[in-house]
Amino acid sequence: MLDITERKLAEEKLIMEKEFTTRLMDNSPTGIAYVDKAGKFRFRLLAGNLQPILASEGYNTKAACKNGIASVKKNAGRRDRFVVSKAKNGKVYFNLVAGNKEVVGTSQMYKTRDTLRKGRDSVMKNAKSSIEEV
Repeated sequence: MLDITERKLAEEKLIMEKEFTTRLMDNSPTGIAYVDKAGKFRFRLLAGNLQPILASEGYNTKAACKNGIASVKKNAGRRDRFVVSKAKNGKVYFNLVAGNKEVVGTSQMYKTRDTLRKGRDSVMKNAKSSIEEV
């Protein structure tokens, strides 16, 4: 008879570790707010892989930065609020704009419109999550 006790214990440990990691990621923020070297308040929205997908402008006050975060959450669910532009280097990017047409976030540069669409979709998905202050 073959004893598989150690194997079963290892499998159970892996299942528990996977469940822990899933809970950790599900409850982790998808953004950070911080103060830059110049003393400006900024935030970054992160994708599930923790890569930045949307960056804010620099705000003079923490309250203004929080208003920017609220505006991203409010406007990111609407495709018409994403304005696509082409940079001088030929890459494309988007700005997320509020109802008053003010930019509340700018994406990274993308090589293709297809990858830009994926970035936009990621912003739409992740914008509702929390943004932690650091």
